Amino acid sequence: MDELREVAAGLRFPEGPVAMADGSIILAEIAAGRITRIRPDGVIEPVAETGGGPNGLALGPDGMLYCCNNGGFAWAEQSGLLIPHGAAPDWAGGSIQRIDPATGRVETLYTHAGDVQLRGPNDLVFDAHGGFWFTDHGKTFARSRDVVGVFYARADGSHIEEVIFPMENPNGIGLSPDGRRLYVAETYTAKLWAFDIEAPGRIARGGGLAGHGGQLLYGAGGYRWFDSLGVDAEGNICVATIGEAGISVVAPEGGLARFVAMPDPFTTNICWGGSDGRTAYVTLSGTGRLVALPWPFAGLTLNGRG
Repeated sequence: MDELREVAAGLRFPEGPVAMADGSIILAEIAAGRITRIRPDGVIEPVAETGGGPNGLALGPDGMLYCCNNGGFAWAEQSGLLIPHGAAPDWAGGSIQRIDPATGRVETLYTHAGDVQLRGPNDLVFDAHGGFWFTDHGKTFARSRDVVGVFYARADGSHIEEVIFPMENPNGIGLSPDGRRLYVAETYTAKLWAFDIEAPGRIARGGGLAGHGGQLLYGAGGYRWFDSLGVDAEGNICVATIGEAGISVVAPEGGLARFVAMPDPFTTNICWGGSDGRTAYVTLSGTGRLVALPWPFAGLTLNGRG
């Protein structure tokens, strides 16, 4: 904790940090319905107004930002924390949006995959073929919760399909350094799953009891739930963990390698930047902060980073 540095405060449930080449961080403020840039000196600048609930962000190979918009949450404030609480009263579905970081122009790419409506898209990752995987976390209502899955889509808006179904509120998503494995974290089960990729948008169906064909790498247990994730250059899967909060670092072969505690029960995401890629940026969403700390390994160079 002594090495933790506050980069920005006063944000409205920040998520989806993206480290940019100029040293700034672009992230989503879910509760504000906007995309925001934070300069290295801490200056906060607006990038785009998306409406709804902008959640996960990724930089595409075309230099555009791609956003998982969950359609909006309802919110509660308690004990100094801003807390998502079910669906927004005006929620009408989720979407995938493309955002020009230079002009702020927002374009909606997808709202459905065939007959399947996007309920609450959450996080995304680009592969080396110009497509991206994304999770649909779904929505929670007074007495029901969506059954949802994982999708694959093309960045040009020409193709989308649901590839993995069913899952229990999938959240974080990432790829192994060689691009051959897909990692998906489920929030409420606090389980991290791995899927072997056969081809762009295609997974190998494993055996076992899991109906979706994944291989269980780690289950947290206790008073912990999983949020978004990042993968470092050594192949470790770093899962933002809420409740007893921090970053759960899972070894690529499975099992918890270490746990880095954080001072916010809603620790939601991690990315890496800095000159050597060894500065971790973490969103502390309940208290509205972006923090930074040294990390022992560099972050994985993401597809789409220039």
